Amino acid sequence: MRVLCIGDVCSTAGTDYAIKIVPKLKKEYSCNAVIINGENSAIGNGTTVETAEALFSAGADIITGGNHSLRHRNFHTFLDENPFAIRPHNIPCDYGSGYALLDMGKRSLAVINLLGQVYLEGYKAENPFKVADELIERARLDGANAVIVDFHAEATSEKRALGFYLDGKVSAVFGTHTHIQTSDIQILNNGTGYITDIGMTGPKDSVLGVKKEIIIARLKDNDMHKFEFADTPCIISGCVFEIDDNTGKTCACQSFCV
Repeated sequence: MRVLCIGDVCSTAGTDYAIKIVPKLKKEYSCNAVIINGENSAIGNGTTVETAEALFSAGADIITGGNHSLRHRNFHTFLDENPFAIRPHNIPCDYGSGYALLDMGKRSLAVINLLGQVYLEGYKAENPFKVADELIERARLDGANAVIVDFHAEATSEKRALGFYLDGKVSAVFGTHTHIQTSDIQILNNGTGYITDIGMTGPKDSVLGVKKEIIIARLKDNDMHKFEFADTPCIISGCVFEIDDNTGKTCACQSFCV
């Protein structure tokens, strides 16, 4: 199977761009499933019912989240009602989960969403390594042909470490959150596809999607002006993992930013 993974969708413009481009990418790469991280798709950040439904209309089979997943209350019940909208499993929450199983007939794909602990203090995330083990066992019992992990984390070292820890246990691990695509997409020694961060979908001429002037003023002059998404042409970033149905290992992978 081929799985298309789309980086953090930022802003209304990023959501609209995903609606426009994702179907083309799915066709271009002949993908069987689409995973989109939508945790910044709402105005400000977070995910709402409206932005989640928009991303599903764009072609998402599973929407993952991150540290802003629970910002909007109307999304909480949506997490309970839609098993294909997930949030990091290792954060304390009474709504939804960080695990989804996509039945594709002769094969199935399990998707796991986790939050990092390093430099993300305040979110009280449980140990992602231990939670990953628990969910991988769940995927095994569910008979999943492939398992993909969206690790939403700040520190490249933590992402890299989890990738090595899960090498051979899952089909692929991709990082989200930093909004900057890394150039290290690869297949690890035991067959797990890996990339530290797949990047973002949103305004290109920006700092992580936010107006660059606001970020420069904050860093240079300590001006704490409210964040606003930039109003510039968008990019879409992500990657494709090709996974062997029999072994569950990645046999090819590539990243893109268009």
